[in-house]
Amino acid sequence: MGNTKAWIQAARLRTLPLSLSGIIVGTALASLHGRFEIPIFILALLTTVGFQVTSNFANDYGDGVKGTDNEDRIGPARALQSGIISRSSLKRGIIVSTIVSMAMALALIYLSFGPENFTYILIFFVLGLLSIWAAIKYTVGSNAYGYKGMGDLFVFLFFGLLGVLGSMFLYTKNLDWSSLLPAGSIGLLCVAVLNLNNLRDVVSDKKHGKITMIVKMGFKSGKRYHFFLILTALICFFAYILFENFDWKQSFFMLAFIPLMIHLRTVMVTTEPVRLDPELKKVALSTFLLAVLFFISVNIFL
Repeated sequence: MGNTKAWIQAARLRTLPLSLSGIIVGTALASLHGRFEIPIFILALLTTVGFQVTSNFANDYGDGVKGTDNEDRIGPARALQSGIISRSSLKRGIIVSTIVSMAMALALIYLSFGPENFTYILIFFVLGLLSIWAAIKYTVGSNAYGYKGMGDLFVFLFFGLLGVLGSMFLYTKNLDWSSLLPAGSIGLLCVAVLNLNNLRDVVSDKKHGKITMIVKMGFKSGKRYHFFLILTALICFFAYILFENFDWKQSFFMLAFIPLMIHLRTVMVTTEPVRLDPELKKVALSTFLLAVLFFISVNIFL
């Protein structure tokens, strides 16, 4: 199935910190309720990595088959596009990754709920299947939702709401309304990363029929949309601080928004899509930093 380096490239490890952010924030919220278990935390992280790698393999495959990954594309070359992994091998890789991811998800669900909570097991098993479906159908197939302007919604739901609230529920078996605020914030920041990707690739996507939100609204409106995403994420976390009565010392995790504000200025003055490529890493790592600092804050001031 190809050499190790090729598969590491296809796995796109640089995307993993962003996907882990929701699990870390959800675990922090559970810690506020006095619930934290290291085995659940580790398995949740591993399961999320599995889902993300499956998504990356499928994205590489879907865009490669459709011809969206080509010489016009900005950013790192994809495995199928560059020919380092064949179509059949990548398809087998998606199947193997799916099986491994679901096996870890089942272990996580059983560890969290035990045999006595069959309803919860069934619900989370279905959510796991939906996560795999969403990971694959983003670019694969004739009705891929990533080609119909629906990617933003699915990223918000799965990386934000499900990632944060689902991981919190694994510990607490309960949810509260205030947790929607940090979950929404993480979801919006994950959408911002996707939006940057779509801003960068708007010319290529439009040329090859990939209808993203940016293709629909245009580059200038897409930058304003990006501003809205990050500003709303900031407001959500700030509202959570007020709602939960965090003092200024507890709120140091908000410092992670400083590089995001600097980033916004860069985006708003940029006129050439290619110049946005370095900004992807900044938003992804700032989101991961926010999650880690929030986790530290919660566990220091419990």
